[in-house]
Amino acid sequence: MTTTSIWQRILAYLDAAGQAVRKSLEPRAPTDTVAFSIAFIALAAKMAKADGIVTRDEVTMFRRVFDIPPEEEANAARVFNLCRQETTGFEAYARQLSNVLPRTPSGDTLRQDVLDGLFHIAVADSKYHPAESAFLRRVTEIFGLSDDIYLVLRARHVPALRDPYRILGVSTDVSLDDLRAVRKQFVRENHPDQLIANGLPKEMIELANARLADFNDAYEEIAKIKSGSRIHLQGREI
Repeated sequence: MTTTSIWQRILAYLDAAGQAVRKSLEPRAPTDTVAFSIAFIALAAKMAKADGIVTRDEVTMFRRVFDIPPEEEANAARVFNLCRQETTGFEAYARQLSNVLPRTPSGDTLRQDVLDGLFHIAVADSKYHPAESAFLRRVTEIFGLSDDIYLVLRARHVPALRDPYRILGVSTDVSLDDLRAVRKQFVRENHPDQLIANGLPKEMIELANARLADFNDAYEEIAKIKSGSRIHLQGREI
């Protein structure tokens, strides 16, 4: 039996609709992977254009975020170009994507995953343009997510603003025990199987892997600082 890829299903859906891409973003069941994927791709295309030009680096990052196998690159490129050419503003896409998802913790997790993917694309060219910042802040607002989530993602993705404490969501006086507890909870909530169960398309699981790697880097950085401080204090006590 031949398996139809998500890209073939997306194209079939768009072709059947025979209308603008935005018509494919009408509210659907949260488990509708095609609807979610189209919505994300449309936002990614708009994100790539936010600073006025779509660079090769941004397109390459889109391919990494959405894990496109070589045999599906042509189909994926067609979907991306269809979404990029649609004239609807990004705010409409953000609202429609948010409407696809339920107002539940798992739905908000998917909204964060989308925002995470958009950050990847925004900084793919090693720049963080003011227009991209405004775009991402507005998407955060439309998604109903807190500004702190935006700041955490910005701290992860923008090198000049990187802050390991904000990435982990802990204060500078966090204890090693509390730090370990935060790590345990993060790993549990961001396990690939859990994210897929929440509705994240398996094609976007690379987002979870990158997020875990960034989290672990920040964790190790803080743990080293805390371990060094404890050794220093113990030395003084002796």
